[in-house]
Amino acid sequence: MESHVIELTKGGNVAVEAATPRVSIRWRASDPSLSEMDVSAFVLREDGRVSGDADMIFYGQPVGAGGAVCLEQAGRPTGDGGFETTLLVRLTDLPPEVERVAVSGSLSVDPAASLTFGRVEELDVAVLHGDSAACRFRVPVGGASETALILGEFYRRNGAWKFRAIGQGFTGGLAPLARHFGVVIAEDAPSDAAPAPIPLPAPAPPPAPLPAPIRTVPPVSLAKITLSKTQPSIDLTKRADGFGEIRINLNWTRPANRGGLFGRMAKGVDLDVGCLYQLQNGEKGTVQALGNAFGAYDKSPYVALSGDDRTGAAADGEWIRINGRRWSDIRRVLLYAYIYEGAPNWAATDGIATVYVPASSPIEVRLDDGRPLSTCAIALIENTNGTMRISRQIGYFNGQSEMSKAFRWGLTWKAGSKD
Repeated sequence: MESHVIELTKGGNVAVEAATPRVSIRWRASDPSLSEMDVSAFVLREDGRVSGDADMIFYGQPVGAGGAVCLEQAGRPTGDGGFETTLLVRLTDLPPEVERVAVSGSLSVDPAASLTFGRVEELDVAVLHGDSAACRFRVPVGGASETALILGEFYRRNGAWKFRAIGQGFTGGLAPLARHFGVVIAEDAPSDAAPAPIPLPAPAPPPAPLPAPIRTVPPVSLAKITLSKTQPSIDLTKRADGFGEIRINLNWTRPANRGGLFGRMAKGVDLDVGCLYQLQNGEKGTVQALGNAFGAYDKSPYVALSGDDRTGAAADGEWIRINGRRWSDIRRVLLYAYIYEGAPNWAATDGIATVYVPASSPIEVRLDDGRPLSTCAIALIENTNGTMRISRQIGYFNGQSEMSKAFRWGLTWKAGSKD
């Protein structure tokens, strides 16, 4: 129950009493194309800039600043025609050199869509202490022509943390906003502009003192790749040292009155993520919570499930990790989701699986075309002469055994439980 909620106006501020506040960003728009707003956070030093790419938290990197800032639920329908994204900020875990944490929202910059915040009917930002809102900022968006906004920021003042309502707009979407905070954006393609003419050589100037070292920030890719029926697969180039840590996350819609990314869906549905694996030496098996088959990251099969969230309380839900440094030992991995308990209701989940490969754009696969069966094969990840091929599958089966036969995995199955 909310009590004594402080209403902030632009420029207003309030003390933050909680050590681990959550930020709730809610918006409503009658235009379906405005249902997707990307919420980001920037961890800033005294100069107002990030110190590295780990200080930008967004859809391509949902956890940053050493785990101090976490993008939790993204674009969850609220049940009243609106949407909500939440951020968790562990203020006490931020290093002392961090002065601010800015929270922003951005829209698609597709010229054909012509989206601006002026077309968003309502946009509210609330700082939550536990389950209650401590303050709220109703962002004035009427007539706004921008496609990105700094919504608010946490900042240090006399050794304590405060929150300020901002509402400052940027045109061009997330990229110029990120550049404002010192993030170097990786361009999708090199410029086609003609090179500048080469000037005539000038007399050599006298030696100058060496400049002070300049802090550089690795480039960040803001692009997302969605595998669909028209673009069903993508190949990632072979690397001599492997692919690093490959992370796979499954996100879906939960009831409006429940927290967390994972856990039980409405009517008692328990949705889980798992995979089948096959190594180059012929070893094969499954990684899933059912039967306590959690796998292993640093040894065979080099695929591991990072826990099983039965309650939905975990901030960033369940993850599967693949040891990309041992990519040469892996032949293929089939990612799937299954409903452990409850009637299959895939249409209500609006599920999205995201594959994060270092130095590559996030790769999304949507769980659409749902059928009333308990298991969904999401994507097949294959090693083809060192190249990583990720292919959309979206096939529904009556259990993992039926799915295994369809993909000719050759496994023998028996009943199991998570107890």
